[in-house]
Amino acid sequence: MVGAEPPNSANTSSDWQSGQVSVSGGYLAYHRTGGSGPVLVLSHGLTDNGLCWSRLARALEDDFDIVMLDARGHGTSSRLPDGAHFNAGRDIAEAVEALGLRTPIVMGHSIGALATATFAADYPHLVSRVILEDPPFVPASDLSSRMGRKEKFRLQVLRLQSMSDAEITQMGKEATPDWHDDEFPAWTLAKRQVDPDAMPVVFPLWQAVIEKILVPTLLVYGEQARGGLVTPQVAAEAMRVNPRVQSVEVQQAGHNIRRENFPAYLAEIRKFLLENKET
Repeated sequence: MVGAEPPNSANTSSDWQSGQVSVSGGYLAYHRTGGSGPVLVLSHGLTDNGLCWSRLARALEDDFDIVMLDARGHGTSSRLPDGAHFNAGRDIAEAVEALGLRTPIVMGHSIGALATATFAADYPHLVSRVILEDPPFVPASDLSSRMGRKEKFRLQVLRLQSMSDAEITQMGKEATPDWHDDEFPAWTLAKRQVDPDAMPVVFPLWQAVIEKILVPTLLVYGEQARGGLVTPQVAAEAMRVNPRVQSVEVQQAGHNIRRENFPAYLAEIRKFLLENKET
């Protein structure tokens, strides 16, 4: 199933298209800028939605046909069935195929970056280039710790969803005063839409994922002192595991790199795409 409808959510430009595509056991919602440039598929992080990429999409839409996916359990995509496990990388692959996209560039943030890397590793014939924004390339933890984090996340989401939109936005602005005002409409909406059980418990070994990627890959990370997950040591290990990977540290940014230092982030993205342009 591929369905399209006029866009109707926060931050959507008037000429963007919105719709849904079927994936195993459900569907993903998407927003698409259109255009004749190369296709760029964007996968967001935990508690966000596809429109949380809007500021970047507006900066790049003249050069790319951008598809912003709502991950399962986020935005207006399928909810999470009780006790069900799903493969976020497979969801991206099935969306790419359902939309008829030919070897798009794929890019993700945080959990979305891990899903993007998994997609690129498992479906090498469907991807041309990869960009990963501060994925959770962290040491494995025991099941008890992971379940504890999941329950804490669930309670945080429920607390957020008991608040008004104005309260959510105000909380966000106080916690992240360096974010542009354009970030908050979609960010606030996304907090209302996220499934309280959306935090995954099972994570693949990131080294095993990254080594399987066969196309040029950019790992973008921020400063650990500002909350970044990827460290210079992890970035060096990723490049050792897979020589197709290059990395760049963006200063004055932490985990949400594009939101905390948008000009530097955008410059690095454009540089990578230009240097690795398909001929």
